[in-house]
Amino acid sequence: MDEEIDKILYDAETIQARVAELAARITEDYRGEELTVVAVLTGALIFTADLLRRIPLPLKLDCVSVASYHGAAETSGEVKFDQLSLPDIEGRHVLIVDDILDSGLTLDAIMAKFHKDCGPLSVRICVLLSKRRARRKEIAADYVGFEIENEFVVGYGMDYLEKYRNLRYVGVLAERIK
Repeated sequence: MDEEIDKILYDAETIQARVAELAARITEDYRGEELTVVAVLTGALIFTADLLRRIPLPLKLDCVSVASYHGAAETSGEVKFDQLSLPDIEGRHVLIVDDILDSGLTLDAIMAKFHKDCGPLSVRICVLLSKRRARRKEIAADYVGFEIENEFVVGYGMDYLEKYRNLRYVGVLAERIK
């Protein structure tokens, strides 16, 4: 799989150092509060696990399964919720954890759904990566691991056609693969 990567943006050590920094900020911001972390499946799984192991606070973990890429390298523009029920977050502080903020469609849809149907006390967003690009929905993350250019990245949970999630680094997928 390594030969299908044009360049490595962030190696495992760099990612883990940044995850530790994010966890320290989140811990400080939520000290004394009850927190529910909602991971956006499937891409945020590895990031969420590493992040949570570094947050020494009592918290609840839940997941939401949504899709907007549907097997393509570009978003379809349609966000589909893939579960029967939403997380129980009424009256709670919520931290949504996602792998990447790209078009803004997915996180905007989750935020709207949570505010409309779930009654959270507050909602913040944490992403490993945020692309520097015009978004289809104007949404910003409260915690960002790294700002990246508008490149198609894989690894550390992120995929292309369900491959590359298990790479320990974040890399740019070779154009010939897409």
